[in-house]
Amino acid sequence: MLWMITAHSVVMALALAIVGWGQRRDGVAWWGAGLLLHALAYALYLQRGRMHDAWSIGLANVLLASTFVALLAAINQFTKRPVRSLEMALPVLAMALVTSIWIDNYVARATTTSLCLALQIGLLLRALQSPVQPIGGRGVRLLRLALWGEMLALLGRVASGLWGLMHPSGLMYSDSGQALTFFFVFITVLLASLGFVVMTKDRLDASNRRLATTDALTGVANRRSIIFALDRDAARAKRVGEPLAVMVLDIDHFKRVNDEHGHLGGDQVLRHVVNVLCDRVRAQDMVGRYGGEEFLILLPDTDLAGALVLAEQLRQSVQDSVCHWQGQALSVTISIGVFAGLLEPHDRWDMLIDAADRAMYRAKQNGRNRVEVETQLRIPVVAPQAIDDPHTFPMSLQ
Repeated sequence: MLWMITAHSVVMALALAIVGWGQRRDGVAWWGAGLLLHALAYALYLQRGRMHDAWSIGLANVLLASTFVALLAAINQFTKRPVRSLEMALPVLAMALVTSIWIDNYVARATTTSLCLALQIGLLLRALQSPVQPIGGRGVRLLRLALWGEMLALLGRVASGLWGLMHPSGLMYSDSGQALTFFFVFITVLLASLGFVVMTKDRLDASNRRLATTDALTGVANRRSIIFALDRDAARAKRVGEPLAVMVLDIDHFKRVNDEHGHLGGDQVLRHVVNVLCDRVRAQDMVGRYGGEEFLILLPDTDLAGALVLAEQLRQSVQDSVCHWQGQALSVTISIGVFAGLLEPHDRWDMLIDAADRAMYRAKQNGRNRVEVETQLRIPVVAPQAIDDPHTFPMSLQ
């Protein structure tokens, strides 16, 4: 069983090295290092009787404590939690001390070292509760399950030592209890490592979903995401018979901003306008970047009167705000087109954007920095393949 644990730890470490290649800040390298230390510790245990106890017991116990130190470093790196030198060094020093004191007393040594390891697992569980970057999902649940199981097993070993139930013959004594302990170690190492791998996968999946739905510059919904949401909200509005409002807004004279302050200055203006918009819409509303300096705002369950009040507030807020860029105070305005009302069964998402877009261009033509309304929906001329695809706005309306 000891050989199985050793071989398994080495294989898992190699697998993590392959999986985590190039992922330098997610803790995978630390976890793999911990598994290698775990394998070395059990390899030394296997040499009991073939080398001096200071190596086969003392160094092995220190390596086992170092294993949990490496796992703690992995979790800290994964959760962006600061590493405290004391909680990293103290367990290893404590393990070296108690092993040297009880080197000739197996029961006392096994009891105290099990307690030290249980306390280290407590540090791991605490690190998983990090307020810096809270984590959840299947992986962390599996990892917590494995750690709690290992901690309970170690505390059970402590209790058996304190109550005189531990066999004094040593680690290599073969009985059902010892075999069960080793098997449990094997299972918990497997589950904990799988849990950590799933944690990293969950994070990568979440990052990919965010990249697929979020505009990288402004942090709001991207074109694909906002149109998908509009298609969903339009379907719901027709189903429940509630009004839906859509705004299309454009930053006035944005090309002039780019020409005078460069594209980085233009990027700062885009972020500034988005911050102003997001500060003033409701939690159920959605702001998305439609393209360039144009934005789309969805207002579920909002009639025309309510949409006009908000549109005017947004226009005034952007006008009154100042964007700071390289020591300069930049001011911009926006033109907003609004459509709001009850939808008919045949109304489509692209018809709503077309209506708000026409109103926005009317605001541009009438002097900019104003709000205009369009009350009529029409069926736009669209490419046939785009009519029913909420992921790509019809080419004729771009």
